[in-house]
Amino acid sequence: MALSFPADCRYADSHETVCREGELVRLGLSAFAIDQLGDIVFVELPEVGTRLQRGGSFGSVESVKAVEDLLAPIGGVVEARNEAVLADPEELQNDPYGEGWLLLVRPSDPAELEALMDADTYAAKVQGP
Repeated sequence: MALSFPADCRYADSHETVCREGELVRLGLSAFAIDQLGDIVFVELPEVGTRLQRGGSFGSVESVKAVEDLLAPIGGVVEARNEAVLADPEELQNDPYGEGWLLLVRPSDPAELEALMDADTYAAKVQGP
């Protein structure tokens, strides 16, 4: 599987992605993380209105290989969660940067996005030189 890393997103060391959508950001998992997890069987996400703390756990993803905590790459308030992914976790694998998003968040400090890796830096980290 060829992995892609959209240039309009930012990437965390813990493999979460942040893509701008106007005043909100769309949180998800990178194609690399999903590839490493294998078949995803369960996703746990916070309720709308939950306040995320940068670096704090906001849910989990369970695959046939492991259960991994999801870590907030930025702080903010959950405006929406992807109910389709909760009902059918396979959506994460099918389209991680599109229909496989996890949360829409209103950032508490938009400058936190700039601290995340750009696509080229992230790709070099996970794929090597």
